[in-house]
Amino acid sequence: QVQLVESGGGLVQAGGSLRLSCAASIRTFNRYDMGWFRQAPGKEREFVAAISWRSGGTTYYADSVKGRFTISRDNAKNMMYLQMNSLKPEDTAVYSCAAGKLGSNYYTKYDRYDYWGQGTQVTVSS
Repeated sequence: QVQLVESGGGLVQAGGSLRLSCAASIRTFNRYDMGWFRQAPGKEREFVAAISWRSGGTTYYADSVKGRFTISRDNAKNMMYLQMNSLKPEDTAVYSCAAGKLGSNYYTKYDRYDYWGQGTQVTVSS
């Protein structure tokens, strides 16, 4: 049974940093593309970042987080991370990790991912 579990969310002041983690119980984790999505109250789920299955794989970012967030993965530990710096109040949302076998054209498409975590709340105060 595949399970994704996020951790690391919390309350932080604007300009601060958080590091989210996603622990994956996927036997072939190193064959899955991974992504982060977020959803704020009253808003649709939006793509944040993705990383391809290869170690040191290609990364993709939403324009709104480019230069502030960094996605990474450790295939030996079945872990994925999202380092979030220079946080803004508009980054407040529930952040979820997702896994799927995607082509490079589909990293931003949430319906292409096969597995999802339960989400972790990130709140940025002004």
